[in-house]
Amino acid sequence: MKLVISIDVEEEGLFSGDYPRVPKGVANVGQLQRLEFIPREFGLPLTLLVSYHVARDKAAAQVLKYWRDRHHAEIGAHLHPWNTPPFPDLPGPEPVPSELIPLPALREKMGNLVGSIRDSLGVTPRSFRMGRFDWGPKIFSLLPEMGLQVDSSIFPLTQRIGGPQPFLAPTDPFRLPGVGPSGTSLLEVPPTMAPVIAAAPRLFYRISTALPAPWGERLRNRFHHYLAAGIHPAWYPLPSMRLAALLHRRRGGKVFTMFFHSTEIAPGCTPNSATEEAVHRLVGRIRGFLTWLRASGPVQGVTLSELEGL
Repeated sequence: MKLVISIDVEEEGLFSGDYPRVPKGVANVGQLQRLEFIPREFGLPLTLLVSYHVARDKAAAQVLKYWRDRHHAEIGAHLHPWNTPPFPDLPGPEPVPSELIPLPALREKMGNLVGSIRDSLGVTPRSFRMGRFDWGPKIFSLLPEMGLQVDSSIFPLTQRIGGPQPFLAPTDPFRLPGVGPSGTSLLEVPPTMAPVIAAAPRLFYRISTALPAPWGERLRNRFHHYLAAGIHPAWYPLPSMRLAALLHRRRGGKVFTMFFHSTEIAPGCTPNSATEEAVHRLVGRIRGFLTWLRASGPVQGVTLSELEGL
């Protein structure tokens, strides 16, 4: 099986409920050093999905160059439209859903993000994840245009209230056909989620869609807390991560995709990583899972864009 370790490398302050145009800072990027054991001890590469303000920060760019050059990390793109220019007048408060942003403005935001990564890091990104997993036809139509070939924005077995509908999405990589103006296909690599009971998602979906829309969304929003497991260390304890990997492998899965945020390994940047002790536990969970995964069966580390050629 293949293993992708993908990290949203982003600015601080995003778990406070505020979405300012000028973020608090990007000092958390320096904490990526806590993860050097992953390539050194396990030989696994990281995929670093970089936001606009991280790409434009000189100190953060130096950290990312180190990971690129020393540990062969892939540099991808991660769009936060609320703080990536331009800033047209939009309906409602931030974060405005990407489907409500005029396509020309969204195209400019994507161009500024990709251009900043190219200018600061000398890399043309090929992989992408949308901030807040806020995917839709508009953003997908722009990815091939920007040279992006692999997306990881669709999160199975989840439902953000008022957001897109990924609940029954496949758990392994799949093709999104006809996303660009020329009918280009896009490889979608969802973060790994596994239902505890294989038949539960479709039954749960039928029940929830029979309810009034707000109630059905709320019900689906809770599914991943109680009836599913994932290999995402900030969301799940180590036993749940092991269970997710076992179930995914037994059901014929071919790719494990782990996901977390750079701010989650920096003390004080997120509610779940408020202290040094909390960060230490999170990093220990990652190490423990990788140790167990390697012992449980053969696994090969790859980056997101490397899956395109496999």
